[in-house]
Amino acid sequence: MIGLLQAGASPEICEAVIALGLPLWSELPAGAAHYLCWQNERLELVTLGEKGTVAVDFVGGAAAHRRQFGGGRGQPVAKAVGIKGEYVPRVLDATAGLGRDAFVLASLGCEVTLIERSPVAVALLLDGLRRAQADAAIGKIVGRMRLVFGDGHLELAKLLAGQAFNYLFNPPAATPEFDVVFLDPMFPDPTKRAKSKKEMAAFQTVIGDDPDANELLQPARHIAKKRVIVKRPRIAPLMAGVKPDFVFGGESTRFDGYLPLGR
Repeated sequence: MIGLLQAGASPEICEAVIALGLPLWSELPAGAAHYLCWQNERLELVTLGEKGTVAVDFVGGAAAHRRQFGGGRGQPVAKAVGIKGEYVPRVLDATAGLGRDAFVLASLGCEVTLIERSPVAVALLLDGLRRAQADAAIGKIVGRMRLVFGDGHLELAKLLAGQAFNYLFNPPAATPEFDVVFLDPMFPDPTKRAKSKKEMAAFQTVIGDDPDANELLQPARHIAKKRVIVKRPRIAPLMAGVKPDFVFGGESTRFDGYLPLGR
């Protein structure tokens, strides 16, 4: 279990963490290897014994560098979802993680709804979105992002049944439709994890893999109006063993594209 070390955390942060089902700690319990805390003016995931921490920062750091120098519409993820000319798709990211690809797409003009089932990831995401919302330059971008806490399988089923999402951040005025469903599940690849930075490897350990990810493909194809995009390590097997209709390749990552099946 991961909890929030309360020292320094605002009532708003504490309320958000409680709402996600995570405990508040006045001190670290025995045996805790990871914990959330408020430091450096943001919510961070800390691993005992490690210097590096994990946080969501859409304003500076890697996100700012990628936004300014990452290649814009020439990035593989932008090509994969079909951004072209004046067309920018409405995207449903059903396995949002830390929201990195979602932020890239939002920075290119897409309306992006993020679904994430890990309460730890959602806590970090919600904090990152709220802080970015207050930034003059980035606020407009995150204004195109919406956050849903839930299991992607259940949320896709709700959507197919005509039920609305319960939004944690920036709810829309009306129930949106989605041109693209984007899937980037945690792939059980020990080699990749070993090559990750220590803090990200720790995050992946906390979040866990997505062994049930194959079950997302079918409902996603019934929801998407234009395409489903599955982000995979370059040598990973096909999702659910289904051959894609098209593929955008890269050095270490590929984007498998599937045409919609309709409802």
